[in-house]
Amino acid sequence: MNTEALIANILPPWAMAVDTFEDHANVRLFPAEAEVISRSVAKKRAEFATARMCARKAMESLGVPPQPVLPGVRGEPQWPRGVVGSITHCTGYRAAVVGSSAEGLTIGIDAEPDKGISTGVLEAISKPEERAAIRRLAREHPGPSWDRLLFSAKESVYKAWFPLTKRWLDFESATVTFDPVRGTFFARLLVTGPSVMGRPLTGFSGRWMASQGLVLTAIAISARSDRALQRI
Repeated sequence: MNTEALIANILPPWAMAVDTFEDHANVRLFPAEAEVISRSVAKKRAEFATARMCARKAMESLGVPPQPVLPGVRGEPQWPRGVVGSITHCTGYRAAVVGSSAEGLTIGIDAEPDKGISTGVLEAISKPEERAAIRRLAREHPGPSWDRLLFSAKESVYKAWFPLTKRWLDFESATVTFDPVRGTFFARLLVTGPSVMGRPLTGFSGRWMASQGLVLTAIAISARSDRALQRI
């Protein structure tokens, strides 16, 4: 387990991150957590357990005692009162990020392997203008898999959206644009969002990075300012 989480590089200081590049054996789950994955295959059980270990280590940084982190109706982690957070896991990587609800309103993170996705998947998750933009990025700023990065950003958008709204958000309900130099992105919502800090939620600003064979994205809205809601 990393003492300095990779994903912490794209998060604000109030967000506590813990990650690992391998599953850990003998992770002790709470009975309710063990029941959730009792019928899952071994790979899924290992992912779930290691991610919960990361979550508890992250909560420990906030002074929150160990307790279950169960999935909700949409699979979202149900955090203890006073905690906001997000979990991600992909091949070779697990991470959890939490913050005090006094500091943050919502967090959405995602990690994916830095390799392209199929044409069919890309068309399912994006709009024509987004596909044109990532083709242009691939020509002008080769490096990360921009199509996979788009997928990851939309995953982070949903993870940040759902705790605020308790509503589903389709991949095509937000359009994402990237700043390839600053390592930022903006997701413009195409559906009506809730009021956040006294103003309509129309989009999310986030950050991205590509490192160690991964692409990572993160959105973290501070409870102390509305900067994360402004277009970068």
